Amino acid sequence: MQRPDWAPESIDIERPSVARMYDYYLGGSHNFAVDRAAAQAMIAAVPEAPLMAQANRAFLRRAVQFLLDSGVRQFLDIGSGIPTVGNVHEIATRSAPDARVVYVDTDSVAVAHSREILRGNPSATVVQEDLRRPAAILTHPEVRRLLDFTEPIAVMIVAVLHFVPDSDDPAGILGTLRRALPPGSYLVLSQTSSDGRETDEETREAERVYRNTDNPLTVRSRTALTALFEGFELVDPGVVWVPEWRPDSPDSAEHAAQSAFIGGVGRLGG
Repeated sequence: MQRPDWAPESIDIERPSVARMYDYYLGGSHNFAVDRAAAQAMIAAVPEAPLMAQANRAFLRRAVQFLLDSGVRQFLDIGSGIPTVGNVHEIATRSAPDARVVYVDTDSVAVAHSREILRGNPSATVVQEDLRRPAAILTHPEVRRLLDFTEPIAVMIVAVLHFVPDSDDPAGILGTLRRALPPGSYLVLSQTSSDGRETDEETREAERVYRNTDNPLTVRSRTALTALFEGFELVDPGVVWVPEWRPDSPDSAEHAAQSAFIGGVGRLGG
């Protein structure tokens, strides 16, 4: 296919990208035919896939607002994806003009568009790095320039962990991040789960679709995700289906299991 002007030469436009598939689910325009085909295959297997992405984005919005209300003004959003409406910096600076945000992603398209959107913004930046290299993230000059590690920081890892297999030691990754954070910091996690799904066939088909992308899928149970909050005190209501996490209204949490995303927020004491 012909490479669009906005696509960096360094990216493979013939292989589906999970970041660009997620952009498609959210109604974005920064995706290629190969991404749309993979996303449509996912939707054929799990028709609620776009609604799942939207439920997860709504969870991110509510979590950021909770963190702002709790006094947090620094955000490290790892695996932030392609910028779409409702990014962390938009939510944060609307309520707190002094908020600072660092986005981290490994996808070249996501990083390129983040840089374009954030050009001239002194309160937000983006770095290209991989969640599986937490030490490299923590020591990155842009991260250290914008974030003060003597003050609370919210680490956001939203809709990302299902692309980190157990063989990559997600508990170890989160432990490295936790040890770098000061007391009063927060961790926000969400990922897909097969808990409560009607059949295992949907899970198997979803895993098959994502095996053909740049990041295969690893689903986890609520128990497994809860264990990854080790060292953090879970904020009420704990790890739940994302529509159930402090919903805007009781109605918005109906049929929560259909979201297929579980998530929670933890606070670092001390």
